[in-house]
Amino acid sequence: MPAITVYITNYNYGRFLKEAIESVLSQSCQDFELLIIDDGSTDDSLSIIELYRNHPKVRVLLQMNKGLNATNNVAIQHANGKYIIRLDADDYFDRAALGVMLSIMEADEELGLVFPDYHFVDVQGERIGSHRRHIFDDEVTLYDQPAHGACTMVRLSMLKALNGYNEAFTCQDGYELWIKFITFHKVTNISRPLFYYRQHQESLSSNQTRLLETRKQIKAHFVEQYLTPASALLIIPIRLRKYEQDTWPLAFFKESSVLQTKIEQCMQTRCAQHVVLVSDNLELVAQLTETYKHNAKVIVMSRPEEYASTRARIHLTIDLILANYPHAVDAIGIVSTDYPYVDASVIDEAVDTLQIFKSDSVVTVSAGKGIYFRHNGQTLKPIFDLDQYTVYEREVIYSGAGGVLISTMASYRRNKRVTADRVAHVLLDQRQLFSVNSAFHYELFKKMQQ
Repeated sequence: MPAITVYITNYNYGRFLKEAIESVLSQSCQDFELLIIDDGSTDDSLSIIELYRNHPKVRVLLQMNKGLNATNNVAIQHANGKYIIRLDADDYFDRAALGVMLSIMEADEELGLVFPDYHFVDVQGERIGSHRRHIFDDEVTLYDQPAHGACTMVRLSMLKALNGYNEAFTCQDGYELWIKFITFHKVTNISRPLFYYRQHQESLSSNQTRLLETRKQIKAHFVEQYLTPASALLIIPIRLRKYEQDTWPLAFFKESSVLQTKIEQCMQTRCAQHVVLVSDNLELVAQLTETYKHNAKVIVMSRPEEYASTRARIHLTIDLILANYPHAVDAIGIVSTDYPYVDASVIDEAVDTLQIFKSDSVVTVSAGKGIYFRHNGQTLKPIFDLDQYTVYEREVIYSGAGGVLISTMASYRRNKRVTADRVAHVLLDQRQLFSVNSAFHYELFKKMQQ
């Protein structure tokens, strides 16, 4: 039996397929079998696949279009190797890839998964950069950055014990695999690029909203299946601001107001034990008290004007609330009204993230992709090398956005901060990142509703 089962999944990638296949067959380590799985291609893929049908290391599986996770499970069913690894048809291996990963897996029977760094290439196969991760054995204790779904070697017996891939999810197979393995098995990485990841318009990873939505669903399903859902006390601090004739967050939104919509969203979450509305505006406090007097899930409180200042630390407001809150709760969260498109699912995802990655706090963020400079007194110096398209994980800059901060209650009481100790993150899409914090942004907000 071969040590490794490599499987190539293909759907209409005929123009790249031969390069992917040859990169497997030319490996320095030859202890493998290769499954070529075509998922109902309509281009010239089948004619290319036929060239390899009689190769002694190759088996060909043809199927009608089933999708990625169903195809992953087909590969598991047909695999004879001790380890299994997927190669997408538009990518290709470094010649040493299988041998290097196999040696790491064979050296540690407890290891369930290993993955390498990789190079970016364009449609023509020209190298345009690299992706370099932290060194897991020396640097990583928070596992909220997943491995790439493809080109990750997995111990097949462990994958089968975890019931393979969930076919309800149409993408992000690597993320589901990742959270299963970090929860139940040991994982590590290789700080060496061992495959080539092609960047082109048809690449699955180009659809950010779809990927992030699926990731959210994967987390929710995992918590439901393997963990006890956490309870949270959600706090909505309300600071009134005047934009023209309107007052934020009382402005009209979704047949209601921004504030009422945000309150409803918080109440719709799976995690909320109670929702606390807190403001220094006594008239608003009175209105909210009357509105929600029959809703046992909503608590309305006033806070001193100085607590509502933009310079005041939020822990003053939180401590005031906790002093009058008699219930036990797992987590505490701050939900801002400045981000109208952040909904209940984002808040639940933040709490799910807190549990899955065993972090102390979670913040919603955007990942910085711009050009950043630092002033040295003489000139602006780029923080990173602008001539080198290489993504070092340690250099990625995240910006707090989305207005959701979640902390375990234990961490908050210990630090008097909502974000402290081990801080995990939830990435938001472009619409969710939109905030209203000026008259200009309020005008944009109104236009977005037309």
